[in-house]
Amino acid sequence: MRKRKIIFMFLAIFVILIGCNDQDNQKENNETQTNQENQGSDSDSKTTNKNQENEPVTEEEDVDDANEENDESDKTENNSEQEEITEPQYELTDSWSFQPLNEDINDKVALLTIDDAPDQHAVEMAETLKELDAPAIFFVNGHFLDTEAEQEKLKQIYEMGFAIGNHTYNHQRLSEVSEEQQREEIVSLNDLIEEIIGEKPKFFRAPNGVNTDYVKQVVADEGMLLMNWTYGYDYFSPYMDAEKLATAMVTGEAPEVDVSYSLLDPGANLLMHDREWTYQALPDIVNGLRDKGYEMLDPALIKVPE
Repeated sequence: MRKRKIIFMFLAIFVILIGCNDQDNQKENNETQTNQENQGSDSDSKTTNKNQENEPVTEEEDVDDANEENDESDKTENNSEQEEITEPQYELTDSWSFQPLNEDINDKVALLTIDDAPDQHAVEMAETLKELDAPAIFFVNGHFLDTEAEQEKLKQIYEMGFAIGNHTYNHQRLSEVSEEQQREEIVSLNDLIEEIIGEKPKFFRAPNGVNTDYVKQVVADEGMLLMNWTYGYDYFSPYMDAEKLATAMVTGEAPEVDVSYSLLDPGANLLMHDREWTYQALPDIVNGLRDKGYEMLDPALIKVPE
């Protein structure tokens, strides 16, 4: 009997041990399954993130990014343009030269002007000046703007950043015509220029430098600055040669036309024309003046009527 009890006791203990072992195994299996599920979830998450990182950018996203970059570029350009806007720094004197509005401004400047544009070489002259970073005023005549091709030349000059001036419609000597005709020569060209480039000229120069009191009034009414020049030589026969013209413009002297002394002074207002020899001489004129310490005056810095 005692022996049976012992056997039953061992059997009970054996059964208990087997049950505990099964529970441990089940617990381990559950933990393993849970770990596998978590690892799978992490793997899926990492895979998703990796795929998102490596996912190719679509064409629409490229366009959006490009638009954003362009917007930023436009903002930068606009800010730059706003920063470039300055107050007038020079005013015209009674002797047709320019002087600074205060003593802190450089007075050693020269204004480049080109009359009778756009005839044969004005666009090429503008391109040359653009390459030299030399500003200028192109004074235009209406009879050089009769065709679309001629008007396109004016647009090109204007779009290169050059100031456009009024030199009358027909290059008429204004003292020889009626007041009505004087007005027509000036105002009709202003209207045409505005139609072509979108703005009226701010500068006026009469053919041969001949102005009447009535012309001065019309010019003032149109809000333009009337100007002549301090010197220019390319319309004299001896200086219809690029080398001779360059020397004369840089030195200010023209012995062949009885100018044996220099007319080059700070604030010089230099007259030139749309001519082949002047076009050829332009680089030497600009570089020669700079070698003498002159800065090319930007027309945007000139005080004009408000």
